[in-house]
Amino acid sequence: MRASLLQSCGGLDMPTSGLFSRNLKKTFPIAARGEGCWIIDESGRRYLDAAGQAAVVSIGHGVAEIGQAMAEQSAQLAFAHTSQFHNEPAEKLAVRLLALAPANFRNGGRVYFTCGGSEATETAIKLVRQYHVETGQPERYRVISRRQSYHGSTLGAMSVSGNVARRAPYAPLIPEWGHIAPCFCYHCPFNKTFPECELACAADLETFVREHQTETAAAFIFEPLVGATLGAAVPPDGYVAHIAETCRKNGILLIADEIMTGMGRTGKPFAVQHWGIEPDLILVGKGVASGYAPLGAVLASARVVDAIEGGSGTFTHGFTYQAHPVCTTAGNAVLDCLETHQLFERVGTAGKKLRETLARVEGHPHVGDIRGMGLLVGVEFVRDKATREPFPKSENMAERIRQAATAEAVLTYPTQGCVDGHRGDHILLAPPFTISEQECALVGQALVSALKKVFPS
Repeated sequence: MRASLLQSCGGLDMPTSGLFSRNLKKTFPIAARGEGCWIIDESGRRYLDAAGQAAVVSIGHGVAEIGQAMAEQSAQLAFAHTSQFHNEPAEKLAVRLLALAPANFRNGGRVYFTCGGSEATETAIKLVRQYHVETGQPERYRVISRRQSYHGSTLGAMSVSGNVARRAPYAPLIPEWGHIAPCFCYHCPFNKTFPECELACAADLETFVREHQTETAAAFIFEPLVGATLGAAVPPDGYVAHIAETCRKNGILLIADEIMTGMGRTGKPFAVQHWGIEPDLILVGKGVASGYAPLGAVLASARVVDAIEGGSGTFTHGFTYQAHPVCTTAGNAVLDCLETHQLFERVGTAGKKLRETLARVEGHPHVGDIRGMGLLVGVEFVRDKATREPFPKSENMAERIRQAATAEAVLTYPTQGCVDGHRGDHILLAPPFTISEQECALVGQALVSALKKVFPS
């Protein structure tokens, strides 16, 4: 493949890749095709995709029906700009997503389609601002979030993200609207223990609102399970209801960032449904098209839609490729697959099998915590299990374990910084919903082997 690239440049001595990659000092294998839970590179080597490629792939790789549906739509209508037309695939998918959402979205809610999760966050920030302007509260602009959160890579999305490492290079460009304590029982920021803590992390939102001009607070955005940054950290009982009530009492819109947790990843269409709350906005991405097309969305509740519709009627915002016919066709085809093969229902069983096989490493002296819901599972590695002391950042432990697992042909999703933004190593496991019991066992075997290689004594 690389040789052919050189030949196409006339034999000139040129770089082997023209791509501006995520790391210009690394060489990446060329992915050639996917089959079910597996990715095959150009040499024919097979990798079990236990990460779902950053928690994206839900229905598995290589499902021919998705590509066929996209090709048929492309032949019929590839693009029509939303300033002049709507299209049938987008209309259809919007109705279907609203039907899966909590009750406050089903009568009068609407869906704003984007090309991915970061665009969805950007859209939500602007929609929140316009909601308050339309309802006569132009002083409200702050979108509050949590430290150790991640909501996207664009500047607006970074402003509400609390991921220290990702924010740092761009700090002069990012406004600070306010961050409260993370909800992370394994490394509680208050050094307390549930339930004696009385949900101090949830009360921190009340404290922030009280101390930082309630009248400027526009929204609170949160991940129901904190995905990449904290490794599938699950909130304790009562937390989600507590923050929802705080928002309601103070006129603050509640945004559920379900870009990673939505579309069945935790065992329900949306993770907030585990706690029975009704946010004002829900963000989706990743699994909404299972990686077959770039697609994201903001689900707006009837309350938000009514404010815009009853006011100016115009949302001052837009993307060229929003509600793209081919991308929303992919979303419909993926949802067809999820429903036809009852994959939403399968997540609970598959998640249980995955957790069972991870029991093989739970007792390891450097495995501190295994957490998550459904098929979103984090494994955290610690220097000292008794004190939960993390490894120094310089040891790059999560990446070393990823490399060792990859040598066993199993792909994981590593991240550093879960403890304080710098220290703290974990891997995230988020395989396709189709993962088999045998494939779950392979994940456990690979981690056993990886831990032996990284910690030989």
